[in-house]
Amino acid sequence: MPLRKPKYYDISHLVRDYPDAYYYVAFGERSNGKTYSALDYALERYYSSGEQFAYIRRFGQDIKKKNLQNLLSSHIENGRIEKLSKGEFSLVDYTSGMFVPYSFEADTKKIVKAQEPIGFAFDLNAMEHHKSTSYPKITTVIFDEFLSRQGYLTNEFILFMNTLSTIIRDRVNVKIFMIGNTVNRYCPYFQEMGLTHIKDQQPGSVDVYHYAETGLQVVVEYCDPMAKRGGKQSDVYFAFDNPQLKMITGGAWEIAIYPHLPKKYRPMDIVTNFFVEFEDVILHCELVATDDDYYIFVHPKTTPIKDESEDIIYGDKPNGRWNYRIGIGNQIDQLSMTIKRIIKENRVFYSDNETGEVLRNYLIWSVQYSSARGG
Repeated sequence: MPLRKPKYYDISHLVRDYPDAYYYVAFGERSNGKTYSALDYALERYYSSGEQFAYIRRFGQDIKKKNLQNLLSSHIENGRIEKLSKGEFSLVDYTSGMFVPYSFEADTKKIVKAQEPIGFAFDLNAMEHHKSTSYPKITTVIFDEFLSRQGYLTNEFILFMNTLSTIIRDRVNVKIFMIGNTVNRYCPYFQEMGLTHIKDQQPGSVDVYHYAETGLQVVVEYCDPMAKRGGKQSDVYFAFDNPQLKMITGGAWEIAIYPHLPKKYRPMDIVTNFFVEFEDVILHCELVATDDDYYIFVHPKTTPIKDESEDIIYGDKPNGRWNYRIGIGNQIDQLSMTIKRIIKENRVFYSDNETGEVLRNYLIWSVQYSSARGG
């Protein structure tokens, strides 16, 4: 029996339900319609009010022509562009960071382009080049794939804020959509924006954050899985019994499978303890050496560190104490070098997969921090 036609996600309901918000964060499974609906909202704004959109990605490679030429292909193929432009245009060309509608007259072989772009593309890494340019007609900002499993730019949140400042200038009529797949629960935007409940949010729920007396509102939706709306026919390809695939088919957070402790050890086998603080999570790490093996065992620490002035702590925020080391990538003391060697040899074990995710994200952050400092 064929699957019923799925009902894809529509982000515009957030604007209708929360018209006074400035930021709309939507995350969930892949290919559920998040990007399509945000772009559709932007197209409607342009063809109803002449308001343009900004499409933001992280790297310059992401906004090259070969990667964005087909961004609006679904809106072209289903006739949405033609309908919204009232038959004037049916295609969209992406060149030099601009999305320009056009039509092709088969009889005359003539291409007719619109006089202005409907939108612009930006990458966070190169926004310094756009500071002197004005974009007064942009009222919709779409930051696509803001969640990353490969890591983030150094000071990325500030880069994003600078990008918005360049676009918004002195206006209050801009709506910002932040769209992501559930690839990583550890994201600097969550902490920087004060989205304290997002890691515990359930699919289908909407949280609204208010910021004192500023009037700022951020709406966050964990999109209902497509399975509740008929499912995607392609889900059949990913129906294996593997927890990592649930992000694709159901919107669960992607968590890798990490090695667990292969055997027990005695307290006397612990050579030293050290701790990792990352995004307000504390990990207790034990360097273990037995007669025939050595490794690091990592588990969550649910109580405060007993001796914060003496215990070795690796963190992500400047502290100033001798025993607190921001980042591990550029540390050259004996303990740090030993830890890095054991990590390189894949001799690290975890109490659970979530703990593995925290340390993985910290190590990615540490490498980027070290690189930014020339380490």
